[in-house]
Amino acid sequence: MDGFIDVFTDLVIAAGIPTACIHRRKDVELPGFFRPTKEWDLLVVRKNTLLVAIEAKSQVGPSFGNNFNNRTEEAMGSALDLWTAYREHAYLASPQPFLGYFFMLEDCDASNNPVKVREPHFKVFPEFVGASYRRRYELFCRKLVLERHYTASAFITSTAGAGSKGVFAEPADDLSMDRFARTLVGHLAAFV
Repeated sequence: MDGFIDVFTDLVIAAGIPTACIHRRKDVELPGFFRPTKEWDLLVVRKNTLLVAIEAKSQVGPSFGNNFNNRTEEAMGSALDLWTAYREHAYLASPQPFLGYFFMLEDCDASNNPVKVREPHFKVFPEFVGASYRRRYELFCRKLVLERHYTASAFITSTAGAGSKGVFAEPADDLSMDRFARTLVGHLAAFV
């Protein structure tokens, strides 16, 4: 995921933000509301103002089922924690920051095959019936933005062999790297 964080870092610099304001690997903790701190993959903090927080995650097989639930809960919890801390002025007088979620999934049979759902008491939402893990992650990333938990989300897939070479696919236009990048740069334009 470091390569993608490099791309986002380059975009932030190209948007006019000084490199001293960009944090990755070090000084990436933000206070939370439900926990003391959370480490982000990329932070942009300028003059005591939180501008950007990006989370980058990936998943490879074979345990797509358990990991899907863990990834979704983690992403929703991180957003809830950040926005609640924001409401409580943990980030001083910062205007609303850009909160980004970037996700890469291994493209393989196990992630593309339909998955059964159990409905012992109530029906699940129809979009999940027969949906593969790939489709479930796409829906998840879209819903994170639709429900305004994240400002933007990008969802990509790659095979085990192609991923290390930087080859990936974008299953949905609204979750593309380009849209994510444009939203990030557009947000930063207000601060340069």
